[in-house]
Amino acid sequence: MKKRWISLYVENEVGVLAKIAGLFSGKSYNLESLTVGETQDKTVSRMTISVTSDDRTFEQIKKQLNRSVEVIKVIDFTNIPIHMKEILYIKVTNCTTQDKEEIFRIAQVFHLNVVDYDKKNVLIECIKTEAKNNEMIELFQNLFLNRVEIVRGGSVAVESISVNER
Repeated sequence: MKKRWISLYVENEVGVLAKIAGLFSGKSYNLESLTVGETQDKTVSRMTISVTSDDRTFEQIKKQLNRSVEVIKVIDFTNIPIHMKEILYIKVTNCTTQDKEEIFRIAQVFHLNVVDYDKKNVLIECIKTEAKNNEMIELFQNLFLNRVEIVRGGSVAVESISVNER
C-alpha cells in the first residue's frame, strides 16, 4: 500500500464532484484528501485527490476515471516532481499570556501566520506540506493539551517546473 496523488481536469458542472466521489465510494476506495477548484477556464475544474492503495487498485481507479464522461484529463502525481501544499488552521483556546507568547514565538520560528487572536484564543494559519502540517499539529497538541482545534483542507498540487517539494 502506498500513498497516491492524482489530479483531474473535469467539467465544471453541477453533480460532477458527487459523481467522482461516488465512483470512489462505490468501489470502497477511501479518499484521504480531495480538493476542487475552478481553473483559468471557468468551464473546467481541477481536482486533487489522495488515496492509499496498491498498484493494481490504483490502475483500476485511473482507468475508471478516464472512462468517466465528465473527466477531461487524469494526471498521476505519484512519481513525478510536484509542488504540493495544504492549508491548516490551528486554534488554541484558553490561553494565558505565557501561552500566547509561546505561540507567537512558534509562529515566527516556523513561518506560520497568526491570523486572529483575542484575550484567550489564538488562530494560526499554516500553509505547508502535509507532513510538515502533521508535525505542527503534533507540536501544538503536545504543548497545549486539550485546547487545540484543528481544521485542515486537502492538498493542492501542480507539476513542478524545476524542483520537487512534497
